Amino acid sequence: MPNSQGPTGSHAPQAGTAPRRLLSLDALRGLDMFWIIGADTILSGLRRFDDNPVTRFLANQFDHKDWEGFAFYDLIFPLFVFIVGISLVLSLSRTISTEGRLAALKRVARRGLLLYLLGVFYYGGFSKDWGDIRWLGVLQRIALCYFFAALIFCLVKPRTLAAICGGLLVGYWALMALVPFPDVRPTPGGDLVICRETGFTNVAQLNLESSVMLRGSYLKGVNLAHYVDQKYLPGYKWDGTWDPEGLLSTIPAIGTCLLGVLAGLLIRSGQFTDQRKIQILLAAGLVAVLSGWLWHWQFPVIKKIWTSSYVLVAAGYSAWLLAAFYWVIEVRGWQRWAMPFVWIGMNPITVYLANNLVNFDDVADRLAGGSVRLFLNTAVVSGFGDLVLALTSLGLAVLFCRYLYQRKIFIRL
Repeated sequence: MPNSQGPTGSHAPQAGTAPRRLLSLDALRGLDMFWIIGADTILSGLRRFDDNPVTRFLANQFDHKDWEGFAFYDLIFPLFVFIVGISLVLSLSRTISTEGRLAALKRVARRGLLLYLLGVFYYGGFSKDWGDIRWLGVLQRIALCYFFAALIFCLVKPRTLAAICGGLLVGYWALMALVPFPDVRPTPGGDLVICRETGFTNVAQLNLESSVMLRGSYLKGVNLAHYVDQKYLPGYKWDGTWDPEGLLSTIPAIGTCLLGVLAGLLIRSGQFTDQRKIQILLAAGLVAVLSGWLWHWQFPVIKKIWTSSYVLVAAGYSAWLLAAFYWVIEVRGWQRWAMPFVWIGMNPITVYLANNLVNFDDVADRLAGGSVRLFLNTAVVSGFGDLVLALTSLGLAVLFCRYLYQRKIFIRL
């Protein structure tokens, strides 16, 4: 990645070349959020409406893999973190060039803290006992990734940043593969998986002092990342004794954000033409995808522990999507089709919180649920009512985003 630092050693662009807002990035972010706010349920509704191999395949792509492997839905979260990396390059470059690096660092600290607290609030805030507060979750992970990636971006050169990213991925693999930990299954060596579904939700039930030591295990509930959560992560854990956004797996997630930073540096660079940037994104994406799937044979692609191979595969696909959106919207100038995604992408955190507080599914159920849904399912065709209900929920969410966009309501942290 080219060294795009200014003469003071910061990542500021040269005078007169302040980074323009990329509509393609807003649209890509909006596409990512599009599935989160309800578009995924349309595929499930479509399958119930017409169950065939095509709808079955599409519906399966919008469900997370239970453990190993990769479905389209497993790209949603890392794609957002990747985009966070790109966005912080554009926003902090402007801050550094106009206000200085100290102001940028203050902004990073403030935004990181606010986003983390929003994450705690999203999962119930302090309405619960201390032991039931979810200290690490989706928004908290985004906050931590943003904070550490932004600090690194502000303080080091691009080559050093790339080296740190590689070190995080290799270091995480080394920890997971080489550090021994006790077998915490109820019966050491047994087949029971330690997770919420099995009923083992109390750390006191586990034999944390077992003399049976393991290393290099990547089983669900029986790996170093989940052991660290069981032993050291306080509060509520999403899967009982461990959390998919847990402590140790945050390390490679920061690597995902740093890969986004590298992509952002490329997009912001004035050394390459747009066509050349697209070529580099496509080539880098190919290298990342191939490397990730090759690494899969030794360090499996697993979202729930955010393995280093998963980071590479997800970043490769993200780079391809970025290249496609950049070519279509920025180079070819085809923008009108993307505006609904832009509406969503300009207010991602607001939309995410609104979907929790308002719950568009509940509102849609009041409009097209109950007897209406039953009538459509029975009088028209089975599954049609479910499809209409899913479309209603998604339509309400998109209209909400359009309302915010048209009135220029953009909530920034």
